[in-house]
Amino acid sequence: MDFGSYLNDFNAMLGRVAPQEVEALVQAVENAYREGRFIFFIGNGGSAANSSHVAEDLAKGTLSDFERQKRMRVLSLTDNVAHITALANDLSYESIFVEQLRHVASPGDLLIAISGSGNSPNVLRAVEWANANGMKTFGVTGYDGGRLRKIAQAGLHVPCHNMGMAEGVHSVVFHYLVEVLHERLKP
Repeated sequence: MDFGSYLNDFNAMLGRVAPQEVEALVQAVENAYREGRFIFFIGNGGSAANSSHVAEDLAKGTLSDFERQKRMRVLSLTDNVAHITALANDLSYESIFVEQLRHVASPGDLLIAISGSGNSPNVLRAVEWANANGMKTFGVTGYDGGRLRKIAQAGLHVPCHNMGMAEGVHSVVFHYLVEVLHERLKP
């Protein structure tokens, strides 16, 4: 495969993302911001990297006035390595996100769960807990969406069976999210 072919395939995947799902993501984050809720991101591997990246971008990249603008309350639960490894070692890897949520989440907060396959046990467990405890849940998936697509209250799906391409499309959507919110949230 040459780069031109890859770009054509990638652009085709971008074109298959439902615009209403992108707007639903934007609206979910904007609503959480306006309501003063926490926004949590979770994921594994490349989705963990996307989780960290979008959380940082939302926290800083949506600000146009660093002195007077209300801050977005956003946190990636993939970033505390000491806590994650302690939970994985003492409990299980499946508990690394749900146990962090038990510490910091409240009803009405937003959990954005990123999983290319939609079947990551630690992600699913966190979404189940969030649903049962009054949080809003949003799944960002690839492949066929897996179980995450079924249990999240809302979602954005990239119908792609190439993990790297699905994660790349997620990244593009997340950058769009930050750009549009930067404009919408100007004081």
